[in-house]
Amino acid sequence: MGEVGGLILRVGLVGIGATLILDLWSLLLKTIFGAPFPNYTMVGRWIGYFPRGRFVHRSVVEAPSISGERLIGWMAHYGIGILYAGLLVAFAGVDWLSAPTALPAMIIGIVTVAAPFFIMQPAMGAGFASSKAEKPNVARARSLAAHAAFGFGLYLSAVVAASLA
Repeated sequence: MGEVGGLILRVGLVGIGATLILDLWSLLLKTIFGAPFPNYTMVGRWIGYFPRGRFVHRSVVEAPSISGERLIGWMAHYGIGILYAGLLVAFAGVDWLSAPTALPAMIIGIVTVAAPFFIMQPAMGAGFASSKAEKPNVARARSLAAHAAFGFGLYLSAVVAASLA
């Protein structure tokens, strides 16, 4: 495998690993505290409407379901994780993959909360930074904690990937 192919593979593994850690974090919160697990089906529904020219919903939950929305949502969830891993490598440099440190990963993890706060949630009908949620501050705290867990996952996955190289 060439240098570029190896880089793409490592970024992909870091992104998938980090997203898996985020999902384990969400599962832990659901198991211990009864917190709702993120509904990626709704993300799939939102994205599924893009080819129809619809990008904003009053409430994506109330929009008619579309074929394959669950698969679309889960694929987007992991695809976005890989893209964020690529953003981390662009931010920290390719050498970071060989000697990962926690700070750049945590910065990227936390900064990425801007995407759901200012793009996804408003477009899906939840308002800016969950302002229309039943308990906005709880929803914001959960999002921030999830993205911090993702940042930790970026670091941990990079450490594992570097040890295998």
